[in-house]
Amino acid sequence: MADRGTAHSTIVITGASSGLGAALATAYAAPGVTLGLIARNATRLAATRDACRARGAAVELGELDVADAAQLAAWLLAFDAATPIDLLVANAGISAGPAPGAVAEGLAIATRQVQTNLLGAMNTIEPLLPALAARQRGHVAMVASLAGYRGLAYSPAYSASKAGVRAYGEALRALLAPRGITVSVVCPGFFASPMTDRFIGGHPFCVSLARATRIVKRGLDRRKRRIVFPWPLAFGLRCADLLPAFLGDLIIRNVHFHIEPP
Repeated sequence: MADRGTAHSTIVITGASSGLGAALATAYAAPGVTLGLIARNATRLAATRDACRARGAAVELGELDVADAAQLAAWLLAFDAATPIDLLVANAGISAGPAPGAVAEGLAIATRQVQTNLLGAMNTIEPLLPALAARQRGHVAMVASLAGYRGLAYSPAYSASKAGVRAYGEALRALLAPRGITVSVVCPGFFASPMTDRFIGGHPFCVSLARATRIVKRGLDRRKRRIVFPWPLAFGLRCADLLPAFLGDLIIRNVHFHIEPP
């Protein structure tokens, strides 16, 4: 059976240099907790480390790109061998969209989003599954998005990558349950973060980073299978997906905002 009654004490989080990843790391930091924090930006990652150590946690850093499968796997396996992981959070993600007046994002930008968001989640999770299965315990979480419920016109590649993360997580949950591994799929809408700040236009039902962190952490602590918020936006996007395609397209096409280039 999955370890539903056990607190998380050894936690790895990707994308831990800012936004939700950094906030979750700080929220979990406490005496007796070991954190493995992974991100590309060394300066911001060090700031997260310092904040977590100030709260009493032991911290190891991996200055890594989740798109680099070989280096990421080597770091994860070494960390897990030294301190077996209780909770693995595949959070790293980037976003982009067509520049104002452009027809589309372009293949290079679209590919990079899929490499980081979808393949990066797989690169994070797959190397550790044999060890977690051998121990018959562990908790894997991946951060998808409400954009994975219904593709958004201003961010097609981001939507596709997050839809992939969502489907991957839902499939893994059913596959891994007999092995004692819990899988949580996190689908947030807008919350205050550097990524959201780049969305030019309305941010419907946007919540603070602090509230988003509380929702996600509470869901992970309870081993929830799905952590979806805010519910009005989730409901609206699900309805747009269930409508006839021309009506759903009309709704999505009339959401007027774009994403600043990264």
